[in-house]
Amino acid sequence: MPKVQSFDHETGGHSRRSRRTTSSLAEINVVPLVDVMLVLLIIFMVTAPMMQHGMNVKLPTSRRAATNISNERVIVTLPMSYRADKRIMLGEDSVRSDLIAERIRQRMVNRADKSVFLRMDGGLTTQDMMDVIDRLKDGGVEDVALVTEQSKVVR
Repeated sequence: MPKVQSFDHETGGHSRRSRRTTSSLAEINVVPLVDVMLVLLIIFMVTAPMMQHGMNVKLPTSRRAATNISNERVIVTLPMSYRADKRIMLGEDSVRSDLIAERIRQRMVNRADKSVFLRMDGGLTTQDMMDVIDRLKDGGVEDVALVTEQSKVVR
């Protein structure tokens, strides 16, 4: 509620003849609050994607079909014959496993997306898969996605 003060202009003191209305500061200045909230929002927007971590596990078969693989991705195929001849299919080319790091490095040199799709026979061991993934990582691959087939589940 505004305060009413009387002030005498001639004498410089208070009297009943003239009145001047003054109000106390009863409003909250929200501009600094909005500034702080916007800064916090920006900080959380920048740091939230960095805090997401976890372990990606892909199974050999799945009940759902994944989206189609685009042709621009690099596909590495590990056939059942890998145990005998240590040969890996890089797209349509057959490459020895000891040369795969250099060949994949040549394919990844001008690519922004450093990921490959790994297709492997279900009869191979996890150790065979890890050996190939290590060689791919040596060649500059950042992400290896495992390709699976949709299982036929009868309900």
